[in-house]
Amino acid sequence: MSEPILEVRGLTKYYPLTRGIVLKKQIGSVRAVDGVDLDLTAGETLGIVGESGSGKSTLARLLVQLERPTQGTIRYKGEDITRLSGRALKAVRRNIQMVFQDPYTSLNPRMTVGDIIAEPFAIHPEAAPRGDRRRRVRELLDVVGLNPEYVNRYPHQFSGGQRQRIGIARGLALRPEIIVADEPVSALDVSVQAQVINLLDRLQSEFRLSYVFIAHDLSIVRHISDRIAVMYLGRVMETGRDEEIYEHPTHPYTQALLSAVPVPDPGARDRRERILLGGDLPSPAHIPSGCRFRTRCWKARERCELEVPQLEVPAEFRIWEGPAHHPSACHFAAERQVVPPSE
Repeated sequence: MSEPILEVRGLTKYYPLTRGIVLKKQIGSVRAVDGVDLDLTAGETLGIVGESGSGKSTLARLLVQLERPTQGTIRYKGEDITRLSGRALKAVRRNIQMVFQDPYTSLNPRMTVGDIIAEPFAIHPEAAPRGDRRRRVRELLDVVGLNPEYVNRYPHQFSGGQRQRIGIARGLALRPEIIVADEPVSALDVSVQAQVINLLDRLQSEFRLSYVFIAHDLSIVRHISDRIAVMYLGRVMETGRDEEIYEHPTHPYTQALLSAVPVPDPGARDRRERILLGGDLPSPAHIPSGCRFRTRCWKARERCELEVPQLEVPAEFRIWEGPAHHPSACHFAAERQVVPPSE
């Protein structure tokens, strides 16, 4: 594997919980992202999956430095961008752009499409001469499959899928190396989702992009991702190549998520065992001791309450290279029991 273009180590983001109107005494913290390690290589798509509240969107904002981490490092080509500010950070942001989740709120309704896509050029004037920006905007509209003649229209004149294409065009304007896509299709109809995913696939080849693709729909993530990281309550529970995660999941949380993926074949659907997790996702302000998934896990034992499992290849799988040879943060990842015992 080639050297990572983006390296994340020990990334943490805590938000203080306060009490009182004037003094605002801190009484705790919301641990939105809690010690995440990730690598992204050039030309790769890293999928981040997990249910709502797992910290995916906070991670996305940290990667583009819209949020500053509490602890940890984010190295872009070897340079820790969490230590940068001013012009140095601005220069890095040109190479790491973001596509936002909601195409209805991420575009300024008072600006024309042309002005929205050209806005990055105003922030980074060295990226395109003033006299050439209009041509570049029209080219970008064409690249994302929209009529260049739409340049003077406003966002409300477009459908949701078209608006997301405009957001993608804006993200491409500075010709970045990395795009962080925060659930870019979750607000779209299913038929439109496929069109946007195919567009992102084509643009990756055309512009040699690396993606961090965040979603809660595992079927979409599998279609576009090379590797996948499964997040739960601020931490990565399991990570590996797409075929490793989907065909041989070793963490109980991953197994539960995969059991909920819709299957079009009625026969296969009837044969598949569903895993129904008990309870709700704990609050990130009150994370369980030991393994944070233990309160919903059918494999949980006393060790899970006392000891935090490390994200590593289970010892039983280290002696041979196979589909289960990938990191998993579970003390009992090597156990074959996948489905919870019936009551």
